[in-house]
Amino acid sequence: MSRLAAWRSELIHLLAEPQFRRGVRDMLPMTPGIAAWGLVTGVAMIKSGLSLPLALLMSLVVFAGSSQLASLPLLAVGAPMWVIWLTSFVVNLRFVIYSAQWRWYFGGLSRPKRLAMTYFAADLNYVVFLKAWPEPEPAPGQVPYFLGGVFIMWFAWQIPSIAGIVLADSVPPAWGLGFAGTLALIGLTCTLLVDRATWVAAAVAALAAVAAFALPYKLHIIVAVAAAVAAGLMLDGEGGAGRRPRKGAAPDAAA
Repeated sequence: MSRLAAWRSELIHLLAEPQFRRGVRDMLPMTPGIAAWGLVTGVAMIKSGLSLPLALLMSLVVFAGSSQLASLPLLAVGAPMWVIWLTSFVVNLRFVIYSAQWRWYFGGLSRPKRLAMTYFAADLNYVVFLKAWPEPEPAPGQVPYFLGGVFIMWFAWQIPSIAGIVLADSVPPAWGLGFAGTLALIGLTCTLLVDRATWVAAAVAALAAVAAFALPYKLHIIVAVAAAVAAGLMLDGEGGAGRRPRKGAAPDAAA
């Protein structure tokens, strides 16, 4: 059997998995907010001065709305490259917390599979996954469930984002997409506030952002994210992501 035929067979098998379809269903309620924010981000990339090819490349390769939007104003004002890289790095530090939790589910997978899954890791599929699998231990069906959620999420983001990139010059300012995108982001953020650690981290981020608002190049974003990540890691260390799975749990056989 050729490699292409093998991939096709694996894809058909994956689509038939009940947990894959469950992952799609659980993520569907999130798609309107994801689509709205993707559209805003696509328009913002062109309005910030990126060329069409670069904007498309950024949407497909970066696949991280928060770091994209944090770096775009810096690109527009000609900020030093180290500031742009540092901003994107700090904004994405929250994935350290996510990875600390996901390692109990996917730590038994091969490194190439885990590396491939990192591209799709995002805030909302983290929250949805933990609601579906609250026990920090590997179990059958987790990988198909994860892939089902990110499958619908990737298309819900990329299609509106690419539409925003292509149609950016046709979108009048009167539509108020910036404000609509802000509302969508607030709605998505609120879905992440699921326990004491996330509430405290959100409050710390808000206070730090206000306190550091006068910094140039929007560096108050870096301060806010760094403070929130530090607060989240401290709280998780008390018994959140540090919980160990029960002994005898087997890695996901579906992987």
